[in-house]
Amino acid sequence: MASKGTVIVTGGSQGIGAAVVQSFLDRGYSVVATSRKITQAGLNPSPNLALVDGDIGQAATAQKVVDTAVQKFGSIDALVNNAGIFFAKPFTDYTADDFHALVATNLEGYIYITQLAVKQMLVQKSGGSVVAITSSLVENPNSSLPVSVPMITKGGLEAITRNLASEYSKEHIRFNAVAPGSVDTPLHKDNPKDFLKTLSPMGTIATSEEIANAVIYLTESRQITGEVLHVDGGAHNGKW
Repeated sequence: MASKGTVIVTGGSQGIGAAVVQSFLDRGYSVVATSRKITQAGLNPSPNLALVDGDIGQAATAQKVVDTAVQKFGSIDALVNNAGIFFAKPFTDYTADDFHALVATNLEGYIYITQLAVKQMLVQKSGGSVVAITSSLVENPNSSLPVSVPMITKGGLEAITRNLASEYSKEHIRFNAVAPGSVDTPLHKDNPKDFLKTLSPMGTIATSEEIANAVIYLTESRQITGEVLHVDGGAHNGKW
């Protein structure tokens, strides 16, 4: 069966990223997945899957991933910027090192790979899709989760998503974001489930597969660009 196209997924080794990788493979796409140690992550091998180890905050990693996609599968049709780090602490406790780590992974990790993917999409002249993973907390902060500094980066991703959607609309390269609330991933393994359930009015925790479904939807929806799709049990929808 011919591939539906080639998708790059960053932060693909576990949680949402691993679910996104598997969902695209299941739908007949070729996938290039990257994370710091993705070759050790135990992902199921597939002829349609290429793995690239590296720190996505480094421009050299982005170049290696893009080169792998083009050399192995011949195109880049979609990019999912899932790699991200996130931690909560009072605003005055965030250090310069914390901030630099957040910027490197969450912002530089978006910019370098997205620039290269867009350059390739422009050469191909067949449009494309870029999806970022942000957070419900960008628009609906919660005093029980002090994440002001991580949200600078996640809010920045929503801003660049809207701007790039406008900039590349004539070329049919679409830019969207998924904003999850609480998701059952290794990132939250130390957080009590009862607490996580308080973070949405529905009192629910999303699965990684539910977030992956939203990513697939935006990737395949040719009329949607500049959109932030909240998958958060209604948490962005005001006070409850």
